[in-house]
This record gives sequence, structure tokens and C-alpha cells, in this order.
Amino acid sequence: MCGISGIVSFSGKPIEPASIKTMMKKMKHRGPNDEGTYFDKGIGLGFVRLSILDLSPLGHQPMHDETDRFTIIFNGEIFNYIELREELLAKGHRFKSQTDTEVLLHAYIEYGVNFLDKLNGMWAFAIYDKEKSKLFCARDRYGIKPFYYHRNENELIFASEIKSILPLMPQRLVNNKAVYDYIVYNRTDHNNETFFQSIQKLPHGHYLEIDESGVKTTQWYNLKNKISPRIVSPEEYYDLFSSSVNLRLRSDVPLGVSLSGGIDSSSVVSVLTKQYGLSELNTFSAVYYGDENDESSYINLYRDELKNMRYTSPSVDSFLNDYSDFIEAHNEPVNDVGSYAQYKVMQLASQYVTVTLDGQGADEQLGGYHNFFGSYYRELFNSFKWLTLASENFHYLSKHKSMKGFNYFAYFMLPNNIKKTLSTKVYGNVNQSFHAEFKNISTIQEDLYNPRSLRASLLDHFEHKLEHLLKWEDLNAMRFGIESRVPFLDYRLVETSLSLPSNQILYKGTTKHILRESMKGVLPEAIRMRQDKKGFANPRAKWFRDPRFQTIINDILNSSEFEQLGYFDVKACKQKYQAHLEQKGDMSKDIWKWINLTNWHQKFIS
Repeated sequence: MCGISGIVSFSGKPIEPASIKTMMKKMKHRGPNDEGTYFDKGIGLGFVRLSILDLSPLGHQPMHDETDRFTIIFNGEIFNYIELREELLAKGHRFKSQTDTEVLLHAYIEYGVNFLDKLNGMWAFAIYDKEKSKLFCARDRYGIKPFYYHRNENELIFASEIKSILPLMPQRLVNNKAVYDYIVYNRTDHNNETFFQSIQKLPHGHYLEIDESGVKTTQWYNLKNKISPRIVSPEEYYDLFSSSVNLRLRSDVPLGVSLSGGIDSSSVVSVLTKQYGLSELNTFSAVYYGDENDESSYINLYRDELKNMRYTSPSVDSFLNDYSDFIEAHNEPVNDVGSYAQYKVMQLASQYVTVTLDGQGADEQLGGYHNFFGSYYRELFNSFKWLTLASENFHYLSKHKSMKGFNYFAYFMLPNNIKKTLSTKVYGNVNQSFHAEFKNISTIQEDLYNPRSLRASLLDHFEHKLEHLLKWEDLNAMRFGIESRVPFLDYRLVETSLSLPSNQILYKGTTKHILRESMKGVLPEAIRMRQDKKGFANPRAKWFRDPRFQTIINDILNSSEFEQLGYFDVKACKQKYQAHLEQKGDMSKDIWKWINLTNWHQKFIS
């Protein structure tokens, strides 16, 4: 896990080394162990290294093949590199190091573009062919690793983080469409745009080529095309999950797990302890003692199995101290304060390990959110399975004591124009002229809130929602020099999960049915059958009533800058905050957006 950066001049103009050095410096936290540069006619590459495999100087990047024709910079891990290495050795390739980087380079040389299908891992990389003056860049299937770029008439600039690109841009303009989707729908990273007008992401599952003919982007992976409907036994699912976890243990540095107390991260821990006997495993958890968001009672079910359980307790004091750095670390506005808990977990983990595993990605493939019940109900309704629909809703009501699932079903059945009107009413503090300008430009309703079936909804989440969580994970982890691995996003597991019939995912009002069945006798039963979901829960409502935050928030609401942003109805915001202080409701989700947008604008735009 590292940081990559580069500049390609379309005219062949030499790249200033100082520009590459500036980009590298902005993300040195991603690669504290080593760094390097490479320059050729019209191209400059920069790299900062976090050493994970083969800690020797042989892992230095940029890395060249034995002919010096090909040069690679690579951020991520190829977990099946050992098997690929053996395959390439049989074909006559020779290796100097024990790194996955060298295997990746030789696989490209041997197989060309088709080598991407052979990779099991997470990656964003660039390979330069000196003979053809061609740069080949690619990103992994689901967007675990980042790749941002800015293109103008003279050059293309790319990097692992946006803040590495910004110093080389003559001006920074806000993408107000992204701001609108953030405020009204609480969504980011649902397309290839960023909060900056002229910075984009290379889409997940795509590669980019730059040569004398120009710049071309091509999709190499489409999840929808990999789905083949089938029924899978719990035993088969467990074996596949266990294989994914085992593959992600490959490391030459200490490894731990981010443990939340939910079924996903707990499944990772239970497989590691029960199947692989790793009782010395380090786990890292965020707890809120005495608060309704606390999950320590579930986390502590592992006390008899694990010897090295470590905790952090995010508080209003720590958040006040960290939130400026937290905003800086994320480059763009963040949907919720919840990811701050992950930030603190990674800060804690960095004192003990260099690699962590966690449960990210399970919700999106196994129906972990309440809105998926709405998608399932719509599927049942449209296929005239009304008795099953009634039964499922009954079980849902019995287990969750909530109408959320049915409410989502009713919402999904509405025309898109009515959905857009309802969304504005939910976020009533939006400036009406700003809303009028962008309400018909936003594609959120079509992308995420119009599913015809459960599988369609899961696919939509992989295409348009998952990536913001992966971005948080990457930036929180790399802020402290941690590589975070996500076993649930092994492509074999994802393609299997999305091929399952709906009742193997949602069953009798319960999410993740196949996972729960596969983990019988492995997970603590109290966790296996948990019905509640905390997610990135946090005491933000209380924090924003703290006198110190009252000062910060009131200063923002009364500032000319806040009004000049033009995003919010200032009067409505003040009324909303007063209601929050008087505990007439929890307005903390909106309050965070006022704080985050204003401070982000100050740091990155003004």
C-alpha cells in the first residue's frame, strides 16, 4: 500500500522534478518507508512506499524490468501473487525480489491487458512502456484503491490523493453538482466526479491508456456480466469466505483486525481464531462506554479467545482536537461523523501493526441496509408473490419493530419527480435557488432509488454507493500508514453472493442469511443473530450540543462565508440548530454538513 503520482505531457515537454516531488510530499503519509522517481521524455512518475512484502531495497519503486523497457508504480496488493509467480516462472520469467509488484509487472509483459482478469487483490497502478512511449493505468474491480486525475489540453496529472494534484492546478473550482448530491441525498462518490470541477476518478474496473494517439479509457470488468444465478450451500459459502481471509494474511509485517462487534468484522475474527488458530491476533475497536452507540458488550465476547484486544474511545474532546486534521485527511466533504471512529481505530492500530482486515463490503452484497428490504418487497410485488411479501413484512416487523422496510418499498414505487420533492422536504435547510438549479441534473434517484429487484439494488450499490466507504477506509488507514484489507471484496465471493437467490440473502426479516447460516458454530451466537445495526454510529448529537461546538457552529452560521456559499437557507439552519440544542430532534447529520462544507471550502478552495 503506497502512493503513486505522475504527469504526462502531451507535447513531450520535460517534466519538472520539483512538481513530482511536491506531489509526493503531499502524500508522504501513505509511504513513510521509501520513495523514488522516474523521468523520461514527457513523463514523470513519483512513488512513496509503505513496505508490506519483501521489506528489502529490492521492493523499491519505480520498479523496472530487466530490460529497462517497462517501469511500474503500484499502490495496493495482489494477494494471489505467489500463484501468479509460479505460473510466470514456468513461462521463463525470472524475478529478483519477493514482491507482488514485480509479479504484476511481469504479468503485464506476458499477458498484456488480459492479465487484469488473473488478479485477486486491490490496486491502482501505472506501467510505462519506454519503447512505445505508452502509459497504461488500471484500477481494481470495485474501487478499493484510488486513482484521481486532472486533464487539460497540455497534460494529464494523476495521483492516489486529490491533494497531491491541487498544487499543480492554476485554480480550484467547486463541483456544485457533487455538493448538491451530498447535501440533499447524503451521497458522494456515486459517479466519476469529485467535489473539484476538473478532477475525476478513473472508474473502478477500468483502465486508462495514454500514447501518441491520445487518452483512452476502457472498462475491463463488469460485475453484472459475472453473475450466474445459482444456489450455494452454507458450507460452500464458508469455504469461499475462509479462502478469502486466508489469502489476505500474506504479509511480511504485523497484521490485525478492526473489530466493531457486528457480524461482518466478527466473522473475520472468528475465522482467524477458530480455523487458523491466531489467538495472538491484535484487534482494534472503537467504544463509547455508557452511550447507546456502544458495542463493547459484543466486542468483549471475544475476551476468552483473544489476548491482544485494544480499544479507543472517540470523544467530543478528541474530535475537537482532530477534526481539522480529519477534514484535511479526507480531501473532500465526508457524509457523516461516523467515519471518525474508523480514523481513531487506524490511529490506534498504527502503534501495533501495519496491516488490518475488516468487514467492509458485506452490507452491499448481502443486503445489510434496511432499504434492501424495500427492494426485495418490490421484487416480490412485481412477481405477484404477495403471500411471501406479507410473510416477509410480518417477520420484519416482529424482529425490527419498525416500518422502515415497508416505507422504502412505498418510496421506491413512487415516480422520480415525487421522490425528488420528498428529498428536498427532508433536507429543508437547502437554499431553494440552489435546489432548483440542480434537482433535475442529479441522477441519484435513477442510480440508487429505483430498483426493480433485490439483485438490481445490490448491483446499483456496487456501482454507485460502495466506493465512498472504500474511500473513507483508504484515507483513514493511509493517514496513519496502515494498509487495510477487505476479505468480503474478494471478487470470487462478491460474484457468488450476487448470484444467490434473494431468499438466501434476505430471509424472514433477517439480513445476510447465507453468512449467518455459514457461521453457525463459528461466531458467538449473540453476534450471529444480531438484528440491530450500528454501522458507523457515534454520539454526534451530544457532541454538537457541547458549548465548544456551539461556539464553532454559531460562528459558521453567522459568518458571511457560510451565506455566500449559497448552499443553505441560513435562517432555516439557525432554527434547526436551536431545535437541536433544545433537544426537539436530532439535526446532527445536517449540522455536520454545515461544519464540513465550510471548513473544507476554507482548506481546499479559499
